[in-house]
Amino acid sequence: MGLLVDKKAGVFGFVLACCVVGVLGFSNDKSRVPPAKPNILFILVDDLGWTDIGAFGSTFYETPNIDALTQKGMKFTNAYAACPVCSPTRASIMTGKYPARLNTTDWFGAPQPTTVSKHWTRDKPLLPAEYLENLPLTETTLAEALKNNGYGTFFAGKWHLGESPEFWPEQQGFDINKGGYWAGSPRGNHYFTPYDNPRLTDGPRVKI
Repeated sequence: MGLLVDKKAGVFGFVLACCVVGVLGFSNDKSRVPPAKPNILFILVDDLGWTDIGAFGSTFYETPNIDALTQKGMKFTNAYAACPVCSPTRASIMTGKYPARLNTTDWFGAPQPTTVSKHWTRDKPLLPAEYLENLPLTETTLAEALKNNGYGTFFAGKWHLGESPEFWPEQQGFDINKGGYWAGSPRGNHYFTPYDNPRLTDGPRVKI
């Protein structure tokens, strides 16, 4: 099963968890052979409009590989973002909870009410709310729920759900982590080596 969403899909963590439980099934009939567990691919892209790929109507951007995934998998067409910024949306997907319930209502690294006067966002008309700057380890994540059902889990790309390693993907249910750490965007030499990323091995240097 392939699952494709964009940033406007903040509630899909809960929806997907329900789908997985539904697919695996529960029955008192011991003679029934349980269905094979589906493969699950979840792609989250910051700032991608929901019509920016061919499978969802784009006639400008050509996305044949992503379009092929949607043909073989499950396609959601009715959803909304849990929050207009990245970290709360990601936390919501991981837990199935609204950001307000998690007290993660701003992107991690945004100023707190007591520090906003020294931040570049200080000229906004409203003070930010106080918020947690990590996804609490006490929360059950989508990855942990999948692991409890016999899945191997893999994460690659942007994490941005906690500053210190204790809050990174390996501590939130993922067996393998490629590149996920505190940053919300590429550091170092941006998309080129050296990456300055503790979860990525630098590649060979090339002249650009």
